[in-house]
Amino acid sequence: MSPLKIKKGSSKHSAYNLRPTFSDVQERHTLAVLVENEPGVLARVIGLFSGRGYNIESLTVAEVDHKGHLSRITIVTTGTPQVIEQIKAQLTRIVPVHEVHDLTVEGAFVERELALIKVAGKGDDRVEALRLADVFRAHVVDSTLESFVFQLTGTPDKIDAFADLMRPLGLVEIARTGVAALSRGT
Repeated sequence: MSPLKIKKGSSKHSAYNLRPTFSDVQERHTLAVLVENEPGVLARVIGLFSGRGYNIESLTVAEVDHKGHLSRITIVTTGTPQVIEQIKAQLTRIVPVHEVHDLTVEGAFVERELALIKVAGKGDDRVEALRLADVFRAHVVDSTLESFVFQLTGTPDKIDAFADLMRPLGLVEIARTGVAALSRGT
């Protein structure tokens, strides 16, 4: 009897699926982490990401419960589904962490970011910058004869689009807060 010359995992007749089921697709996830507001917690959470080579696109931290001494860390990260699951599992193991929510998976959520954008220009560029700011609902929070500082809130994509339009008009500097996010509904 001759041995079968079938490549492993490639036959429809195989009893086992020997192909890896891991995905190579990078996904963007927004995680909301409720933690004790005590020294060193943020360093431990960030250490988890840096120690394993995970990237953080955005990080926002603020105390949300003064009496309970709780802070909320909102993290935007990218990775394969397996990496995201590993991040969530490792976050839940850190002692001062109370809850970890993957807002991307749990349903609809609202995310906003605040940006301050300085644009320097004169003449037509100045007029065009003001016109575009009106379209994007950006507010002028400081003005000199040479420059404006706009305040803009919205999704990260909206802020990126506004910044791209301001570059040829004299974009000087951008300061961004990072994403703040909440799930929709009850």
